[in-house]
Formats: sequence, C-alpha cells, structure tokens
Amino acid sequence: ATIYYNSYATYFVKYIQGMKSNGITIDAVCPQNEPLNPNNNPSMTMSAEQQLSFIKKLGLAFQNASITTKIVSYDHNCDVPSYPISILSDATAYPIVDGSAFHLYGGDISALSTVHDAFPNKKVYFTEQWTSSTSDFRNDLKWHVKNVIIGSMRNWSVNALEWNVANDPNFGPHTAGGCSQCKGAITINNSTTYTRNVAYYNIAHASKFVPTGSIRIASNISGNLSNVAFKSPSEKKVLIVENDGNTTETFNIKFNGKWITTSLEGGSVGTYIW
Repeated sequence: ATIYYNSYATYFVKYIQGMKSNGITIDAVCPQNEPLNPNNNPSMTMSAEQQLSFIKKLGLAFQNASITTKIVSYDHNCDVPSYPISILSDATAYPIVDGSAFHLYGGDISALSTVHDAFPNKKVYFTEQWTSSTSDFRNDLKWHVKNVIIGSMRNWSVNALEWNVANDPNFGPHTAGGCSQCKGAITINNSTTYTRNVAYYNIAHASKFVPTGSIRIASNISGNLSNVAFKSPSEKKVLIVENDGNTTETFNIKFNGKWITTSLEGGSVGTYIW
C-alpha cells in the first residue's frame, strides 16, 4: 500500500547506514527482487506503476540522508522489458535511477540491448541466475557462460552475477519455504573444507581475467563459438570463447593482422589473453 512507501524507504536508509557502520558500503539496491514473481518466499509483487511511485520516495529519502547508493529498477526476467522502460520514461524517475537489472528465467538476453538502446545513458545489469543441485555441470557451464557471461556482456551489461556466493551442504540458510535446490558457487562443508561448484567456474572464466574497468571490444560470432572480448585497464586483450557444439572445433583468433590457431572441445570454455 502506498501509505507505507515512506516507511519502506526509511528501511532502506537504515539498512544502508547500518551496513556502513559495519564497514560495508552498499553500491546499489533494487527496490524489490523479482517484482513480478508472487511465488518467492518471502515475496512481494510490485507493478511497474507501484515501483515508479516508490522509486520517487526512495530517491528523496536517499537525498535527504546524503546517501549515494545507486537505485536500480526492475531486477526480473528478460521477457518484460516494458517494465524498466516505463520507469526510465518517467521524467522524475529518470535521474534517480542508475539503470535496470535482469534475470534470465524467461525471455532472451537481447532484452538488455532493447532497454539500453531505448536509454543509452542508463546502465543495464545482470543480477541473478541460479544453478540447481540436481543439474548437470557440463550443461550448466555451457548455458551460463553462453548466456549469463557472454550473452549479457554482448548486450551492454556492466556486470554478470550468478545466484549466490556460498551455502551449506543443505543449501541453507534460507527462509522457510525458500529454495532448497539453489546451489551457491561454493558449498561450505565445515569449518575447514569447501567445494567449488559450477557457478564458481562460470564466473571465474571472466572474473579472474576481466577486472573492473575493462571495456568490451568487438568480436564476431562464428558458428558454435560464442565469445566476447575485452581490453583490460592494463591494455591486455581478453577473449572468452564457449564451444556450444558437441565436437572439438579448431578456429583462428585474429587481431591486428596477426593470428593463432587453437581449438576447444565440445562444451568447453577457454579464456585467451594477449
């Protein structure tokens, strides 16, 4: 209900201030995780009209408290780009909102470009994709690197996030009724051991080699070889390639008139640096 919007905005202010008092700076917040999903637990649906109204209250609350944390709208699937577009279309909300966030449980990753092209001065973020405790490592590696890493970056995203950093062997902690199959990047087995899961490797292909401040440079897609390229702040060139096929493929990497020939097995991912 709109009568609680000021109280909800105050909650965000207190949360950000509380985290700061513990030495943690919150860079950005979304008003609501998956606002069109009534089935999360806890959960709250929030229409685009409602979020627009709340963002105006939240922006004012941040301004009054001298909080510079970014406000990022939407934070849901790629099948309803009209939601973030409607918020950015509002003249009052536009300067308040840093950009729009997306998940990929519906729609196509190209929706990020749809929103970027409509508002090229606003960022797009990729903020969540889960891996299941029952799914297959090989298929998850292929799909996530192709879509979450390469796909989001080829469609203007400034980041790529999986579902969670870590959980325990029972996929906790979570709220009652929360996800009992969502697998973190790392499973904390006990006080001395941990296990790296597929999300760890999905992200590591980029995070280890594409530091903050890198910019995407052009690279062409060839057949099954999904890829994305970057120039790092230290002027290194980085190319992430995913072989989406089932057989080994030999290919050339050509840059400034020089090239090498290399190969990747089916379903494999390679990160190349020069």
